[in-house]
Amino acid sequence: MVLVERALLSIIQIDEERKYDGHIAGSLHYPSDTFEESIPDLVKNLEGHDTVVFHCAKSQVRGPACARLLADRLEKGGSENAAGKLPKIVVLERGFDGWAAAGWPVCACKEAVCTKHTSSSS
Repeated sequence: MVLVERALLSIIQIDEERKYDGHIAGSLHYPSDTFEESIPDLVKNLEGHDTVVFHCAKSQVRGPACARLLADRLEKGGSENAAGKLPKIVVLERGFDGWAAAGWPVCACKEAVCTKHTSSSS
């Protein structure tokens, strides 16, 4: 039998002040226009996580751009996870629209941190 360690991940929604009707259940919300100033807060929220998944509506512009900003900032300033490594940063293909169309869990709460669900696995 092979045991596989489960990743601790965070899902980051990047959009323009929640203009969409929902979000991926358990995600953290960061508006694209203030994302760069929010990076210190995001880094605190990512403590202990080894994977960060960014998305926007279609993951074509805002999500990938903010993922790159975070990656650049972490590479310059460190901020390793508990294992001493920088978190893996990925962009969700097809974004929120693709996620919702596939029937995956969507939440309609209006919180910056979706408190009804969790995106972390343990």
